[in-house]
Amino acid sequence: MDDEEDDFPEWVDRVKANVAGEVRRRRKEMGWSAQDLADQCEQLGHPIPRNVIANMESGRRASLPLVDVMVLAAALETYPACLIFPVGYVDQTQELPFQSLVPTWDALRRFTGEQEVPGYDPGLVPDFEAHASLVRTALAALEEEEQARFAAKTATGRAQQEEAERKQSAYADQAISAKYKLRQLRRELREDGATPPDLPPALHDVDPPDSAPDATTEERL
Repeated sequence: MDDEEDDFPEWVDRVKANVAGEVRRRRKEMGWSAQDLADQCEQLGHPIPRNVIANMESGRRASLPLVDVMVLAAALETYPACLIFPVGYVDQTQELPFQSLVPTWDALRRFTGEQEVPGYDPGLVPDFEAHASLVRTALAALEEEEQARFAAKTATGRAQQEEAERKQSAYADQAISAKYKLRQLRRELREDGATPPDLPPALHDVDPPDSAPDATTEERL
């Protein structure tokens, strides 16, 4: 029982040591003093005094609030996850109390959700990733369609024109398909009570206009 009780503070100390070590390494890499870092945190709207930073780096700070990690990461122009899991600088780390050491790279991937954990709820992250992929597909198809349209107009021969028109039609179909899937996905997100990501101007017609709520998806597209 005593060994288990000792594991918890060891895990906490390990997490704090990871952050402290990476903050110190990154700060020195940028050529900053502790005061420089404190000044940058203050500019970001969340002051962290120089002595607090010094105490953290030396291991004397008792606590490490999440908001401090977020601001320190922004000040050091890196990501919070990179402070908690310094890949390449700490070989192994502990993800939770009472757990064995694991490669820091694996811990980081599970922390960010890149590596799925059976039984874990990913929330709407997969939906937002699918949304981003569809947006990229739609924009690329629209761009290719426009280039093919220009090629058809400037073609010097009938065969060249027909090939450009064929490509234009194919890319137009790709854009319509991606927009259709986007509209369905955005509708499902709203039905779940979520707010879909903003759309680029080129895809302004994906969301159905309020003035025609009864129109079918195919008609709107």
